Amino acid sequence: MERQHTENLLRRFKGQLVNIKTLSGGNYEGRITEITDDYVSLIERENTEGSQVFVFFNSMESMMVVEVPVT
Repeated sequence: MERQHTENLLRRFKGQLVNIKTLSGGNYEGRITEITDDYVSLIERENTEGSQVFVFFNSMESMMVVEVPVT
């Protein structure tokens, strides 16, 4: 059931900029583009040619939504 909770949480923030910390110490920042029952997909950069990163739920330690200031 814990994966379902993670998936539901990520679906709430689809399209938003997040920072995900993994158990191995990696940090990934990007916009959530796709959520499956095993992983979340992030696009790391928007304005330039960005890379797509896949983070598995069982490797996630924490997630933080990054608030972008409105100018």
